[in-house]
Amino acid sequence: MRPARSPPDLVPTSVHVSRMLDRADGARVSIGWLIAELGDRSFGLTLLVMAIFALMPGASTLVGVLIAWPAIQLVLGHHKVLLPRLLARRELAVERLARVIAVVVPRLAWMEKLIRPRSPALFEMTRRMTGTAVLLLGLTLIVPMPFSQVVPALIIMVLALAYLEEDGLALLLGLLAALCSLAVMGAAVWGAVETIDWIDPATH
Repeated sequence: MRPARSPPDLVPTSVHVSRMLDRADGARVSIGWLIAELGDRSFGLTLLVMAIFALMPGASTLVGVLIAWPAIQLVLGHHKVLLPRLLARRELAVERLARVIAVVVPRLAWMEKLIRPRSPALFEMTRRMTGTAVLLLGLTLIVPMPFSQVVPALIIMVLALAYLEEDGLALLLGLLAALCSLAVMGAAVWGAVETIDWIDPATH
């Protein structure tokens, strides 16, 4: 288990991402390099990107499958996302990355007014629980119901932001919301099964 860092030692994600370009060696960098630079924050960024895509119409099913990759790694206790070698070797132009960072950083800075480092030790204690919650939320993204992906995607987004800023309060709120969402979805599925059995008893 890694020793918990104190809040004053934690650099805001917006600052950390801005400084990444200063460490880029050459005109191109690999996705593996980006993940290594993000370190502990790689789970937060990966989940945030997936949650944003999950909100897009028609993309939630694919995201629900793909999100199992980082979720299982959290369950296994990993501290950063491990990518398939083929994906890790893919490269991005530093100039293009700089344009993306220029758009992302101001938005991260705004969110950091609400989400800030609090109780970072909670992330070690709840890592496997968070991975399980994300894995189950990913399964609900696959459910073919209109707008059913919105709530799970927003909850994953909260968990992602909590990981980016090591905000223990946001993490606990996200886990509580995940529990409520999964309970509601479970009740809805159970109700649907009971309704089918009542309409067509022959299914027994």
